[in-house]
Amino acid sequence: MNFTRLLLEALESLISNKMRSGLTVLGIVIGVAAVIAMMAVGNGAQASILGSINGVGTNLLFVFSGAQNNPAVKNPRPMTMGDANAMMDLNAAPDIKAVAPVLQGNAIADYNGNTKTTTVIGVTPDYYAVRNITLLDGQFINESNQLGRASVAVIGVDVADALFNRRDGLVGETIRVANAPFRIIGVLTPAGGGSFGSQDNEVLVPITTAQARLISRPTPDTVDVVYVEATDFSTVQAASDEISQILRTRHRTQVGLDDFTVFTQQSILNTAQTVTGVLTIFLGGIAAISLLVGGIGIMNIMLVSVTERTREIGLRKALGARKRDILIQFLVESSLLSLIGGIVGILFGWLIAFAVGQIAAATGTNFTPVVGLNAILLATIFSAAVGLFFGIYPANRAAGLEPVEALRYE
Repeated sequence: MNFTRLLLEALESLISNKMRSGLTVLGIVIGVAAVIAMMAVGNGAQASILGSINGVGTNLLFVFSGAQNNPAVKNPRPMTMGDANAMMDLNAAPDIKAVAPVLQGNAIADYNGNTKTTTVIGVTPDYYAVRNITLLDGQFINESNQLGRASVAVIGVDVADALFNRRDGLVGETIRVANAPFRIIGVLTPAGGGSFGSQDNEVLVPITTAQARLISRPTPDTVDVVYVEATDFSTVQAASDEISQILRTRHRTQVGLDDFTVFTQQSILNTAQTVTGVLTIFLGGIAAISLLVGGIGIMNIMLVSVTERTREIGLRKALGARKRDILIQFLVESSLLSLIGGIVGILFGWLIAFAVGQIAAATGTNFTPVVGLNAILLATIFSAAVGLFFGIYPANRAAGLEPVEALRYE
């Protein structure tokens, strides 16, 4: 039988039962749209998280006290300013470009009765370059501020909004942080939430000032983490090895008992990709269940169609139609239902993803759903497979009818 003729007959059959065909197609539309939308949300989340991590710098390393993967290490030595200074030695660490030790804590910032609980971070001037800091206004902490233990601060926009209800003209204003006065010298560019908390809810002060007045540690020289910038992305591993060698010497640790951890940006990226990849598959899998339900709907409708058209099938077979012709006819009908539902579902899924992106943009969330070609192909192939799979049984049942019995069917 001519394929065009089969297609026309299938269309005629489906159109003759518009409501039933429409409801059947709707099941596939919902399933495909759900798969497209959920995978777009997963891909968007992955892009947002990885973009946030990359924004910190691809050649960045994080060094902190404690052996994350070695519980045998007890009472690790804290990281100190001395450790950070040792990493700046070009002879011992030629692949390190800059080092920025950090001391971090929480405090309440206050201005004329307006308060904000914020993260206070003691930093050095090198923090500006190492963390890719940009300023909305003013200047960053300099060497003079650090040496003089100056009471100066660079604040995030969330702090500015909470204390002043504005972001401009704040340089020179004085706020109180943990009841100590600090003069604002700069305002950070809005950055949103990142891998290490919200960068907009921060107050940056010279690390020497933080040590002396704001953040207490058992040892005055202690720092919480050391950010290290390698000379290039290709030298990150070499820089990590140099850091490890320096700290092993300074801490006098035994082989295999390092009391510190060095994280590279790549290891964080790999972890994030794994987590977001699992999330995307999980969301797509949940959405695929609705596509499966749509397939069951196709099978149900095709079985009803076989019952209604039993006499027609018997007449065709009596006039010479082969079993294969009847089988193909019903498979074409089920596949057509699935194909139409798949096409409409792709468009509907894209619209849902677009709407989610617009809502995210309207609420100021840095998130854009990504409708990938892989999601479209997966949904299309899966919907076609559903149509074929769930159409086989009804088609085979129709093709197996005996002409005499079919013609006698009432």
